[in-house]
Amino acid sequence: MRMKLSFSIDDSSSSCDLLCNEEAEILSEDTMPEYTHEVEFPEDSNESIAEFIEGEASYSPAIDYPARFRSSSLDSLARENSVSWILKVQAYYHFQPLTAYLAVNYMDRFLSCHTLPQVNGWPLQLLTVACLSLAAKMEETVVPSLVDLQVEDAKFVFEPRTIRRMELLVLTALKWRLRSVTPFTFIDFFAYKVDPTGLYTRYLVSHATQIILSTIIDIDFLNHCPSSMAAAAIICAAAELPDLAFINPGMAVKWCIGLTRKAICIDWCNFLIPHEEAIKH
Repeated sequence: MRMKLSFSIDDSSSSCDLLCNEEAEILSEDTMPEYTHEVEFPEDSNESIAEFIEGEASYSPAIDYPARFRSSSLDSLARENSVSWILKVQAYYHFQPLTAYLAVNYMDRFLSCHTLPQVNGWPLQLLTVACLSLAAKMEETVVPSLVDLQVEDAKFVFEPRTIRRMELLVLTALKWRLRSVTPFTFIDFFAYKVDPTGLYTRYLVSHATQIILSTIIDIDFLNHCPSSMAAAAIICAAAELPDLAFINPGMAVKWCIGLTRKAICIDWCNFLIPHEEAIKH
């Protein structure tokens, strides 16, 4: 059941300061965190990854969410604009790729169970800012203030107290379950399965990350499980390397219990390859 929300942008009620102090210093190039790749896998990694695959559906939007865009009950262009803005801010502040993915995940999970006062306009932008703020607090070591977060041609600029109130609504809707299972939960492990020597691991993870971020703007991505997306992205990345071009979905199924060849093939053949071609050009 979806809940309809009613709130005012001018609401002056007091609210709690969520998760961390909002008055962070303005970021400079010297303080930007970098995405690093240093991963070790203990012997029980297969079991841990299998558990993540088993539970990944609980961190996805409601099953009817993609269909609501196709029926125009939700505005796919408005969502596309919101995701584009998140990616622009992620690039502006050099946030980790996971931060952008989580922000989109929070937004989609919220919209799948709640109805905003308007399908477009300031309510959706307020939600987008709040979701990105929460994701940054989860993943970044240095987080810009709520005012400074609203860069890259934000159409509306909200006061910090208004964003904090929206954050609280999002947290309540998601039942405070922000540590989502995402494709980034799996790509390091799958890259290791493809290249145990570590010779190409950095390339595989970097290229797969590009592929994954290029897909989240499209509503078709909402039909895909994080694990199968990660596996398909690693296969696409491996295809660019002559030494690893033989990797295919049939082999990927053996990487971990819970992966299915059908799901990986759907992502690999029908969805990720077109985005891979777009990246090349």
